[in-house]
Amino acid sequence: MATQTPKSVHAGPDDSWHGVIDKSSDNPFQPEKGRYHLYIGLFCPFAHRANLLRHLKDLQDVIDVSIVKPYPKGNDKGWPGWQFPESNDEYPNATVDKLFGSKYLHGVYFKADKDYKGRFSVPLLWDKKTNTVVNNESAELLRWLQTAFNDLTSLEKAKLTLYPEHLRQRIDRIAEWMQSDLNTGVYKAGFAPDQETYDKNIPPVFGALNRLEKLLHDGKGPYVLGKEMTELDIRLYATLIRFDTVYVQHFKCNLGTIRHDYPVLNNWLKGMYWNHEEFRNTTDFKHIKENYTKSHYDVNPKAITPLGPWPHIENGYEEDWSKLSPGSVDMPEVLEHEKTLEV
Repeated sequence: MATQTPKSVHAGPDDSWHGVIDKSSDNPFQPEKGRYHLYIGLFCPFAHRANLLRHLKDLQDVIDVSIVKPYPKGNDKGWPGWQFPESNDEYPNATVDKLFGSKYLHGVYFKADKDYKGRFSVPLLWDKKTNTVVNNESAELLRWLQTAFNDLTSLEKAKLTLYPEHLRQRIDRIAEWMQSDLNTGVYKAGFAPDQETYDKNIPPVFGALNRLEKLLHDGKGPYVLGKEMTELDIRLYATLIRFDTVYVQHFKCNLGTIRHDYPVLNNWLKGMYWNHEEFRNTTDFKHIKENYTKSHYDVNPKAITPLGPWPHIENGYEEDWSKLSPGSVDMPEVLEHEKTLEV
């Protein structure tokens, strides 16, 4: 049986979980090695955020993981949802449910709340001691996982912060429109039920890309805000690594591509992938491509996975950013939306 969860963490069957791991005396979720288990899908950009933090903070031995298969997902309402393989060699880099041996991720959710009515999404962080969910909101996990286990990692990793005091207002300002226009914007376009909705949702995606292209160029790299890696790099990477590979063709986000139309963003992406093993090692193109193309039957009914683009990500990172000239998509609707984005 799951422990009675405070309403501030989970208010009921229609609510997600919002717990935080920290050392405050009244908090039921204390930082301990081996106590917590993270459920992820390597295909999901939002689960990618949490897994990236886990690697960047060197917490692989502190928080273990179970990884669902990238498909099938289920019917148009997402039922029965993400599945675990029956054995660890059934699908490359997916795992069985290491805690409960569940066939479906929804089984884990129902262990925490038998009446749960929300989405059976990843990431999901489970507490073995209280036998319940801690948190399943990726933006919240991205924020507090940075500090939760600082006493259990190396001094060097404990110093790493992606939300530094002097950049917080700027991070929050950019993250708001990055989330709505780009991170979730590709889904608004990709799952549009009609032409009008699609036409409305495509310009913000590329308006955000245009604005970010200029922002990165002005900052002269290697990160979104210049010399310091921040949360924005995590948020942006999880979307851009999937953009040319999936979103261009599968979600019809084809006003441009990162590698052709955005040389600065493309260079940043190459730098994050090739120069940081944490980013490279948490990226699985097979999971990414087969999830979208083989689980969205209304978008791709024959479930054929395109072979391209090739390569998945290009080589040739340019360290001297002064040699780069920013690109853009100059569609009038895109340029109008770009003007509304504050950095």
